[in-house]
Amino acid sequence: MEGSLVEENPLLLPLNKEKTIYDGFITVQERDFRLRIELPADRKLTGARLHCCWQLKHLLRGFEHVVKQRLRRSADLIAFILELKTILEVNLKQLPEFCSVPQPQYYSQLIGEMETLGWSKLLFIDADFRTLTLKAEDSSGREHGLTVKLKSKHPTEAPECSANLPVPLVISWTPQSTLELLYNQFLLVLESLTKFWDVLDEIDNKTWILEPEKPNRSDTMRRIAIGTNVSIRVELDPRHPEMLPECCLLGAEHVVTPLRNKLNANMHLWNPDFSVFHNLRDVLEIEFPSPATHEKSCFSVECGICYAYRLEDAIPDQVCNDPRCGQPFHQACLYEWLRGLPSSRQSFSLLFGECPYCTKVVFFLSSDRRLHEAS
Repeated sequence: MEGSLVEENPLLLPLNKEKTIYDGFITVQERDFRLRIELPADRKLTGARLHCCWQLKHLLRGFEHVVKQRLRRSADLIAFILELKTILEVNLKQLPEFCSVPQPQYYSQLIGEMETLGWSKLLFIDADFRTLTLKAEDSSGREHGLTVKLKSKHPTEAPECSANLPVPLVISWTPQSTLELLYNQFLLVLESLTKFWDVLDEIDNKTWILEPEKPNRSDTMRRIAIGTNVSIRVELDPRHPEMLPECCLLGAEHVVTPLRNKLNANMHLWNPDFSVFHNLRDVLEIEFPSPATHEKSCFSVECGICYAYRLEDAIPDQVCNDPRCGQPFHQACLYEWLRGLPSSRQSFSLLFGECPYCTKVVFFLSSDRRLHEAS
């Protein structure tokens, strides 16, 4: 047993001839943890005492009963150490802060790469020198951030990279790669998306955007105000932003139907050489309200049930179709209202009932499973 124990744990050695006290380290996932085991004179594990370093105690917190159980049931010290290592491996995988500590050359490598890249491009670096954010500009002058999480064996292991983009960030990495090469790849990705952001910036500047409330660079959707309780939701393809986007007109049917007819009739007029804003205006044959001509309050009509405009992240997008009413509602509010009315009727995903304002028939259409579950 003694030979196998030393072979499996060369840093854990006996301190006396009786081999009742072992002190040293056990290695788990390239990390060494200080451990001291004191056995009784008969060397049975049932009476053993375990002394751990603070890192080991932290990892085993909440698993003390499991360790005691393994200590009582293990056939010998080798079996117990193996069980202990298994517990530690599981816990280490769940605690990223316990990843292996970088060697000294990691830090010199990182500093050298930042010197080459330029410290002016560094927006943030954490206290462990493991996570950093680099800033970059696209050709239109928009600033972007690239978050890089380095591994302890950098540059042998590829880092984890993330950025606020509408497409997945794919980075090529080899053991010879550097932060400068990674940064240059990021610039190429930004350049490929410049046209997409130009299109959205024009829409944001020349129209009233109802959703998202605070657009970011990864958003591909815009809900644009056309009039009171009438809007169009467009979904752009980041790779082909100049093409006709997915369009969905929202509002009362008597207002939306003429716009939908124009969209279908004029779709062939879409010109990829013109901007999306210009094309939408021509195809729909309208002038979009803009911040220069209208106040946003003209389009921010509160829900007729909860009397709020924004409910969490949702805004009113269900409208009474009666031309004399046209009151908007949140989907969630209208659903709960109709579900609570004894006179409401349901047909598959369509829920009918009385409008809270004009008592005319109003309906809620949704693919939400709640309607099917309520039926």
